[in-house]
Amino acid sequence: MRSVMSALRGKAENICSHRAFPVLDSKQTSIEPKRSRNAKGPIIIHLDTKPRRPYRSLHRVWGCDVTKKTMFSKKSVSNKTTPKKKPTITTPGQMSAGATARRKTGKSAKVRLPKGPIWQWSALETAAAIRSGAISSVEVIDVHIERMHAVNPKLNAVVVDLSEEALKAAKAADKAIARGTEPGLLHGVPITIKENVDYDGRPNPNGVPAQMNIIAPSDAPVVRNLKKAGAIVIGLTNTPEFSFRGFTDNPLHGLTLNPWDPDITCGGSSGGAGAAVAAGIGTIAHGNDIGGSLRWPAHCNGVATIKPTQGRVPAYNQSAAAERPMLSHLMSAQGPLARSVADVRLALEVMSQRDPRDPWWVPAPLIGPKPKGPIKVALAKLPGDMDVDPSVRAALRRSADDLERSGYRVSEVEVPDINGVWQTWCDIITNEVVVMQEASMLAVTSEDFHTAWNGIKAKANTLDLPGWMRATTARNTHIRAWQLFLRIIRSCSPRRR
Repeated sequence: MRSVMSALRGKAENICSHRAFPVLDSKQTSIEPKRSRNAKGPIIIHLDTKPRRPYRSLHRVWGCDVTKKTMFSKKSVSNKTTPKKKPTITTPGQMSAGATARRKTGKSAKVRLPKGPIWQWSALETAAAIRSGAISSVEVIDVHIERMHAVNPKLNAVVVDLSEEALKAAKAADKAIARGTEPGLLHGVPITIKENVDYDGRPNPNGVPAQMNIIAPSDAPVVRNLKKAGAIVIGLTNTPEFSFRGFTDNPLHGLTLNPWDPDITCGGSSGGAGAAVAAGIGTIAHGNDIGGSLRWPAHCNGVATIKPTQGRVPAYNQSAAAERPMLSHLMSAQGPLARSVADVRLALEVMSQRDPRDPWWVPAPLIGPKPKGPIKVALAKLPGDMDVDPSVRAALRRSADDLERSGYRVSEVEVPDINGVWQTWCDIITNEVVVMQEASMLAVTSEDFHTAWNGIKAKANTLDLPGWMRATTARNTHIRAWQLFLRIIRSCSPRRR
C-alpha cells in the first residue's frame, strides 16, 4: 500500500512541478490519455504545458500570497487625456479584470485588480474586488459557472449543479452591497460543498444511490457558517460510497478524475472537492477528514488544506438517522481546500464559528501571540520500513532548503510511532463501524465497497469491550507523545546538510 501511494506521490510531484495550473481550454495542447475505469466516451483533457514554478496562488510565486495584501485604489486619475482604445468583444469567461473594473467604476476610478482570468483569483482577492465595487458578485459567479460547465464534464468533480440558485444568491449579494450592508468575509465568493453534509432541501446520499431519499431539513453548521459569511455555493462535489475510500468513485455519480492527469487518482474521500478547486471551479472547496480525506486529495491535486483540531469547526447532520459513535466523531473534522494557504486560513476562520448543534465545539482563538524568530520546523526522518519514491524524498529536501533560505530553522528529527498511530486508528474505527453501521452499510453498497471494507477489516484487530477500551487509552498515549514531540522540536538544533 505504501509503495503504491509513494509512486503516485512521485508522479504527482513531477506533474505539479512543470505546470502552474490544470486547464481544459480549447487553446491549449490536447492530449488523449488512457481511458479510466467507469469513464464514458473519450476523455480529452487539455493541459497548460508552459513550464512554470509550482503554485499556491495562481499568478504569484510560492509564499508571496500569504504576506502580500490585495490592494484596491479608487483615487482619481490625472487630467491628462489618453488615446481611446478600440472596443473588443469578449465572452464572460474571457473578460479581463481591467475591462470589468472600468465598466463598473467609470473613467475616474483607478482599480488595481488581480492578474489573470476571474476564475483564477483567490478567495481573498475575489472578496476584496467585490467589496470595493470593482466587480459584481453576478459577474464573478457567471465566470465560475462558465468555468464549471467547460471543465467539469471531463472531470466529474461537481455532481450537483447549483448554478441557478447561485445566480439568485449573487443578485441578492449585489443588492446588499448597493444598500450599504456590511459584507461578510466571503461576500459573493463562489465555493463548493462536499455531498456528504446536509444542504437544506437537497439529498444527502454520501455516494450511495439508496440514500437519495434522505433530504436535508437544514444546512449543516459548516454550510451555514459559509453562507452567513456571504459565500455562494455553485455546486456539490463527489465522494465515494459513505466517504470510505482513498479515491472518488461510486455507483451514483461515477468516477472523478484528477485535473492534472486522469491516470493519477484525485484522492478521497474529498476527491471531488480537491479536483474542483484545482481546476478553478470555485475559490474554496469544503471537505472533511477522518483518516486523510482532506490531506490526501490536497496532495493528489496540488492544493492546500488543513485538518482542523476536533472541536474547531462545528459538525452535525440533522438528516442522519442516528448519532455518530464517539470516537468516529472525535477523529472527524470539517475543513477547507484552496489554491493558497491564505485562502485556507480565511475559510477556516469562517467555518469555525459557533453552532449550538455541536456539543464538542470549542471557542478556541485562531490568532495567538506572534512566535519569536526564527520559527522552527521539523523535517521528519522517514521510518526505515516506509518505501518512499526518490522524487518525494527530493521534494522534502527542497522544501526544507526553501524554508531555511526564507529564515526558518529546520531540524531533522525522529517522529513518534507512526505505525502504532495507524493501527490504533484502524482498530478503533473498524470496530465502531462493525458494531454500529456495518450491516446497514453493506445492505446498500456495491461489491467494490464490500471488497474495500473487507480489506480494511483484515488490517484491523477484532476487539472485545476491554480491548476497545484499551485502544481508546492507547489513542490518548499517542496524542500525548505527539504533543510532547511538538514541544521538544522548539529546542532542536538545526539540521546538518
